[in-house]
Amino acid sequence: MEVQLGHTREETTDRTQRKIYVLDTNVLLFDSNAILGFGIHDIVIPIVVIEELDRFKKDLNDLGRNARTFSRLVDSLRQEGSLAEGVRLPQGGLLRVRLPESEDSKLGGLDEKIPDNRILQAVLYLYKKYPNRIVTLVTKDTNMRLKADALGIPAEDYLQSSNKLESGFTGVTNVSVSAEMIEAIYHQKKMTFTEVLESIDEEEQQEFYPNQFLIFTNRQNVKQTALTRFIVPDGTLNEGEGILLQDIYQERGYVQIVNPVVDSVWGLKPRNREQLFALNLLLDPNIHCVTLTGLAGTGKTLMAIAAGLSMTMDMQLYRRLVVSRPIFPMGRDLGFLPGDVSEKLNPWMKPIFDNLEFLLGGDTQSKSPRNTGPLYQPLLDQRLLEVLPLTYIRGRSITNAFIIIDEAQNLTRHELKTILTRVGEGTKIILTGDIEQIDNIYIDETSNGLTYAVEKFKEHDISGHITLQKGERSKVATLAAKIL
Repeated sequence: MEVQLGHTREETTDRTQRKIYVLDTNVLLFDSNAILGFGIHDIVIPIVVIEELDRFKKDLNDLGRNARTFSRLVDSLRQEGSLAEGVRLPQGGLLRVRLPESEDSKLGGLDEKIPDNRILQAVLYLYKKYPNRIVTLVTKDTNMRLKADALGIPAEDYLQSSNKLESGFTGVTNVSVSAEMIEAIYHQKKMTFTEVLESIDEEEQQEFYPNQFLIFTNRQNVKQTALTRFIVPDGTLNEGEGILLQDIYQERGYVQIVNPVVDSVWGLKPRNREQLFALNLLLDPNIHCVTLTGLAGTGKTLMAIAAGLSMTMDMQLYRRLVVSRPIFPMGRDLGFLPGDVSEKLNPWMKPIFDNLEFLLGGDTQSKSPRNTGPLYQPLLDQRLLEVLPLTYIRGRSITNAFIIIDEAQNLTRHELKTILTRVGEGTKIILTGDIEQIDNIYIDETSNGLTYAVEKFKEHDISGHITLQKGERSKVATLAAKIL
């Protein structure tokens, strides 16, 4: 006797309340643990999906890793029973790997040799076989969902709710206070958290995070403000307890006035509040991880490199500046490039080199006839500067360095974790990126590694975040970022 999806011989729960989800290949390549995220509902994996995953398992990227992880997970579940009849999942549902059946529904004019269409065929068969059940295709392929809709099959995108973070954290918040409070903070330069709470109306009180910037605004005169940073002394928060410990805040936390940057940082001065806040975090050696997000042209990468040059060359707090970025082409891939490793990487690292040239003072070439190389070449020769793709960071332990990871919005959670775990003693790491410019097709605005890092790191005193709002590159760039 076949054990039907959604119930066993011993089960008395009304199976009609349990849905059947059929997972597409791209869902499992996106999240290898996807089968564990559907609660009590049943999961069906068409055999064609297993065949497609088999082609990815030898890849040395995230897709290959997820394919291998999923295979190991299903193999471990297989020890508990038959995948053909259904294996119990930890949350209560059943997992079944489905082979083609002779009574599979036909797809009309669609080519049944195409893997996507064979998946649709399996879904259509289940849809007709279980009329009292909700059968849904789960896929991240938009066209697949369109074809499913044309066949009358319910289809949904996989949202990975456990990993998606709708983080609205900008690192800055406005707080209405009395005029006396603003005068006091300017006079005292810093103030205990208890004093701050006493000055804030009860209905306006909120959770504050370590290294969050607070803009105090006079209730009677909104033009009168004070720019401050909320500081929690190192070690105040116990691991895993988060920022809900308001009693500890009152005891040890304080706010401190943010002084304007008087001297330029390698020729740069902040043009707006967010840039001032960003430089405040970048130049603070007690902040070991800084995340900067914002639209194109807001100065994320330029400020990070300027701060890195200052803290490495001027202050000598770090032995070297390491700048890296993932390699994703915009539009058509360049294909194979001639030359050695340095020459091959130059087109990909050009945005970083352009920023370095700008900060070092000039054109792409030195004006001296004896020195025709780029201005940053002496720094490379002395190993004070490293510019490399992220592939070369894996497996390293980088100590006493100022690290900048540019375009971090294209990284998955796993990739970002791999990078962050390379950070050794005495190292500061900066993550920059524009959440609205993601080139990795397997992640989105809420599932990328940068967004996840912003959300998870905000509770800890060794990190800080700023979302830059105002473009400073040019009027054209600012307008394009807003309206296009």
